[in-house]
Formats: sequence, C-alpha cells, structure tokens
Amino acid sequence: MTTLAATGVLRASWLLLAFPVFGAAVLLIGGRRTDKWGHLLGVTMSLASFVYGMIAYFTLLGYPAAERSRDLHMFSWVPVAGFQANIGILIDPLSMCFVLLITGVGSLILIYSVGYMAHDVERRRFFGYLNLFIAAMLLLVLADNYLALYAGWEGVGLASYLLIGFWQFKPAPPVAAKKAFIANRVGDVGLSIAIMLMFAEFGSFNFGPVFASAHSGGTGVTTALGLLLLLGACGKSAQVPLQSWLLDAMEGPTPVSALIHAATMVTAGVYLIVRSNPIFNDSPAAQLAVTVVGAVTLLVGAIIGCAKDDIKKALAGSTMSQIGYMMLAAGLGPAGYVFAIAHLLAHGFFKAGLFLGAGSVMHGMEDEVNMRRYGALRKFLPYTFVTFGLGYLAIIGIPPFSGFFTKDGIIDAAWEKGGTSGWILAACAITGAGITAFYMTRVMLMTYFGAKRWDEPGPQGGAEPRTGQPQPQPHEHALHPHESPWVMVFPMIILAIGSVGAGAFLIINGRLQSFLAPVVGVPPEAHGIWTWPGIIALALALAGVGLAWTMYGRVPVPAMAPRGSIFARAARQDLYGDAFNESVLMRPGQWLTRLSVYFDNRGVDGLVNTIAAIIGGSSGRLRRIQTGFARSYALSMLIGAVLLVAGLLVVRL
Repeated sequence: MTTLAATGVLRASWLLLAFPVFGAAVLLIGGRRTDKWGHLLGVTMSLASFVYGMIAYFTLLGYPAAERSRDLHMFSWVPVAGFQANIGILIDPLSMCFVLLITGVGSLILIYSVGYMAHDVERRRFFGYLNLFIAAMLLLVLADNYLALYAGWEGVGLASYLLIGFWQFKPAPPVAAKKAFIANRVGDVGLSIAIMLMFAEFGSFNFGPVFASAHSGGTGVTTALGLLLLLGACGKSAQVPLQSWLLDAMEGPTPVSALIHAATMVTAGVYLIVRSNPIFNDSPAAQLAVTVVGAVTLLVGAIIGCAKDDIKKALAGSTMSQIGYMMLAAGLGPAGYVFAIAHLLAHGFFKAGLFLGAGSVMHGMEDEVNMRRYGALRKFLPYTFVTFGLGYLAIIGIPPFSGFFTKDGIIDAAWEKGGTSGWILAACAITGAGITAFYMTRVMLMTYFGAKRWDEPGPQGGAEPRTGQPQPQPHEHALHPHESPWVMVFPMIILAIGSVGAGAFLIINGRLQSFLAPVVGVPPEAHGIWTWPGIIALALALAGVGLAWTMYGRVPVPAMAPRGSIFARAARQDLYGDAFNESVLMRPGQWLTRLSVYFDNRGVDGLVNTIAAIIGGSSGRLRRIQTGFARSYALSMLIGAVLLVAGLLVVRL
C-alpha cells in the first residue's frame, strides 16, 4: 500500500465509529418500520466496522514500530477561551487491539443474537442498543483525550443500563439495570475528579501533555490520579468493592452478558489502567493498589463461582475473577502490561464462547438456568458441548489452550516481582487457578455429564423468555433438549477456534509484546512458557479438576443445593457484597442525605426565613405609624423638630 493510500485509510478511521452510530440511529429512530430488517442492519454495521478495523490494523503494520501512532483531530467539541476540548481519534497498537476485539467478538455476538432473539417482538430495538453499545465502547478506546474517553465511558454505562433492563415487563431486569447504573456512577466519580485534577495541574486532559507532565507533577499528584483512575476502573470492570452489580447483570439477555463480560464493558477498566501507564509507572503506591484490588477480586470472584447453580451467574463470577487477573497484571507495570492485554484478548474469545454456549443450553432447555436441572446434555447438544468444552479448557489454563499462555505469564510476572508482595500476589494467582479449575469443572459436569435430571416434570426455571411479552407463571412441564440453529452455532465455533489458538499466537515469539512495546514499553526480561510458578498453577488446576470430579462426577447431583458450611452459604450470598455496600455506602449515604435535608431546612432555610420574619415583622410594626391623619403627621413633625433643636442645643453647650 502506498504512503498516500495508507494515510487515507487512517485518516478515515472515523468510519469505525460512524458505522455502529448509523446503525443505532436508524434502528432507534426509525421505529417499527425497521422491524423486518433491523437486525440485519445491526449485524452489517458491526461487521463493516470490523472489516475497516482489519484494514486499519494491517495499514498500521506497514509502518515502522516507532511510527505506529496517529492522532487524528476530528472537530472542536468545546472551543472556549482557556478551555479547549476536542474530539480526536488515536490509532495506535493498544487502541487497535481493542477495536478488533470489540468489533470482531461483538459482530459474532450480534450474529448469534439473530437466532437467540428471533421471536422477540422488540428485536429491532435490541440490535439498536447493541450498536449503541459498540459505538460507545469504540469511542472509549479510540479517544485521544480523557474527556472524550469519559464521554464513551458514560455511553457504555447508558447502553448497559438499556440492555440489562431490556425485558422491562419482568421485575428483576430493571432493578439489576439500576443497580449496575448506580454502582458505575460511584466509580465514575473517581474518573471525573481525575480529569478535573489533570486539567488543574497540567492544563490539559489530552493523553500526550498529561503523560509528558505526569513525572513533573510530583508523587502526590500521580498517586492521587492513579487511585482516582483505579476507582473508575473498579466500577466499570466490577472489581472489589464495586463488583456486586455484575452478578445481577445476568438478568439481561444472554448475548448482552457475552458482550458486557467478554468484549466491552468489563474490559474498559483494564484499558484505562494500561492506557494511563505513564501515570502508574510514576506511582508505586497506585500500582500496589491496583495489584491488591486485582488479587482480592480474582479470589472473590472464583469463590463466588463455586457456589452458583445458575449457569450464567457461575460464569459471571468467573468474569469477575479473570478481570482480577488482568488488573493484577496491569498493576505490575511494564512487566505485566502485555500479559494483561494478552489475557484480555484471549478472555474475549473463551468467555464469549462460554456465555454463548450457556445461552445455547438455555435455548435447548426452554430457558432453564439451574444446572441442577441439567445433566447428560452432551448427547443432545453436541456442537454446544464441544465449543463450550474448548472454552472450558482455555479458561482453566490447560496447555496448549489460550488461557495457559496468558495466565502463566501473569503468574510468572507476579512471582518475578520478588519480595513479600510479589510472592503473595503469585500465591493468590496460583490459588485462583486451582479454584477456577474447580468451579468450571463443576459447571461442565453438572451441565453435560452424569444422569439426566430434566427428564422428570419439574418447576420451570426459566429466566429468559424471548417472546418480548410477559410469560405465564411457572408450571409443571417436561423439557426436551435440542441443539441451537446454525446462526447460533457458527459464532460459537469461531470463538472456540480463538479459545484454542489465541494465547499461543499472542505470546509465542513475543508477537503482542513487540506490537505493544511503543505504547506500554518493553518488559524488563522475557518470560518463558514453562516456569515453576506456572507448573505449580497447572498442578493445582489439575487438582481442582480432580476435586470437582470427586464431588460432582462420581456421585449424583442432588436436585436441591445442600445447606453446606458457613463458607458455602457466604459464597451463595456473593460473599455479602450487597450487605457490605448497604452498610458502608447506602446507609451512610441515607444518613448524610437526611442530615443535609435537616441542615437545609433548619439551617439554610431557617436563616433565610428568620431574616424574612424580622423584616416582615418590623415592616408590619412600622406600618402602623402610617395612620393617614394630617394631625398625627403634624404632631410627629413637631416632636421631631423639638428633639432636633434640643440635640443642637446640647451639642452647643
């Protein structure tokens, strides 16, 4: 490609945003007139963005590594004296990784949705929201400044609210949508304050000036910025302590779960940390906070996943845990940035495949979500079983599947950090690998193996009616498992291929490391594929598989979950995350609100009302002097004159 053509391709990168924005606008504004073909337009616009992303990616590869960055000014957003906010697109290796993930995996999810939402009367609106989601996420990762990034950040929050609560005729989805929206607003406060601090300290919120000035801003400023950015990342990526919304987000349609958990929303926090790497590199305290949050979350999510009987919520706990791995890696600095992105990309394949596989199971089981009502489904859903199984092997880190290469790199980077903190982080990551293998094997065994537990009539466990209308109350009926149509199976096959080979492709020969080096720097030293920490993690993963087989493969699975220990009950209650938020955030917030109202009523309004009462009362009393009788006025003038003369005489004497 000639230099002129390559420049033209990159200059037109605004098309990456334009395609999904156009799709969302037509589908949401066009109304019922687009019902018949709206889903096809939604898929086409996402695919068009993916195709152009591939063209831009290969165009970028044509430049030397040091020149693979283009900051393209689009238009002036807020042109005010002393405050210039522009909309620009940053095309560089990091943004292109996310563009291909968002549009590639997103397009597969939209294709899957054509079959999954086939009987929903609001399918057109659903695809409009999906296009809006993809457009907002693309703005987030392509923005060349924090303010435009924040616009995409909030757009993702809006789109997630609309999609999680899509089935508004049911009571649970709207509540879950509000919970996700509010939890994200808590984190967004941190990001918004960080942007204000950047402008106050550096006079800009563009990436270039901020990163160039970060080192000179002092440790206090960089640490404050790092912690505020981390707060924003915790909300969007469902990290402790803002993680509880993610499990409730399963109330949305399954394609939404796949899109949020694999390719878009929960990856935004990891992107924010890695993109802001110059700030975190200058603040060891902020880096340590990121690693601690990641280590705690990967264990919390894994433990929660062990106790869930709802197949989607078990996978949601898994997402929380896997994002924790990425955050841990991002907090390790240059040694971990590449592995954070590598695991994020590999996770996009196998987690999207797992969620779509769960949706396929639900499709074949009449929307049953309780794994205790599954069993032996490998015989009835063979394609789903194979693709889901490949994703399972990838996520638990069995070689040569994707998760082995990326997760092993994170564990090794934590181990090589050295010191007490490094060993603790590595121990958390290794332990998480064992727990991941346990709960994912539990999902596989309860779903695809063992005896049939759905052949006897039982209460309907459906959580996702796809007719777009209120459904009848649960009733007794028999289930008849069946494989999904090819429009749903095809995306699962493509994602399964990525689950097998993405990790090796990214890590072996340092492909991703070389590609991202201009943005995140070069790691201190190369990491081998087989390392002692990785071997220990693999051994622990195999032990987790064996333990799960002992508990769920060798004995019948009871129809009702046993009461279990106090730890099992805590895990079923999401380790009391909601109770913690209620006690630490919601109740104090209520008290603060009531105190503010009391102060406003008795303090502010009381002062204003008191002054008004004094003036009003004084006016009322003075008004009585105005009688309207001339003789009264004459007497007042006489008295005043006498007092004035008396005063003058006193002064003269």
